[in-house]
Amino acid sequence: MSLLSLLLNILWVLTGGLWMAAGWLLAAVIMAVTIIGLPWARAALNIASYTLLPFGRTAVPRDAYEGREDLGTGLLGGIGNVIWLLLAGWWLALGHIVTAVGLAITIIGIPFAWAHLKLAAISLWPIGKRIVSVEEAEARGLS
Repeated sequence: MSLLSLLLNILWVLTGGLWMAAGWLLAAVIMAVTIIGLPWARAALNIASYTLLPFGRTAVPRDAYEGREDLGTGLLGGIGNVIWLLLAGWWLALGHIVTAVGLAITIIGIPFAWAHLKLAAISLWPIGKRIVSVEEAEARGLS
């Protein structure tokens, strides 16, 4: 991780990243408690880690990264994402959007607002995503 990414991640945590990562973690715990929600809990934990420290990393489709489809990137993953959207995705996306609007009011907050908007999109459809470094994504032609 570059020095700039480290600095941005520290500022991110202080400007809303921590509470949104906690929201993702809460969603993961709720899903895990239900037992049948374990696939969603795994996806939520991956995105919680990304939400805590997003700069220098990116979310890429898992099938494009690995070069093959798996259970979470095919039809079942799509169905799982629809269920996720109805149960937890919409309120996580709403939290990211509200935080983005608050940050966009200031010039300094605009890069953080943009990151929250990217995370809002991921909130709606997280299953089948893999979190990788920006360099790794560029090396594989996924950025």
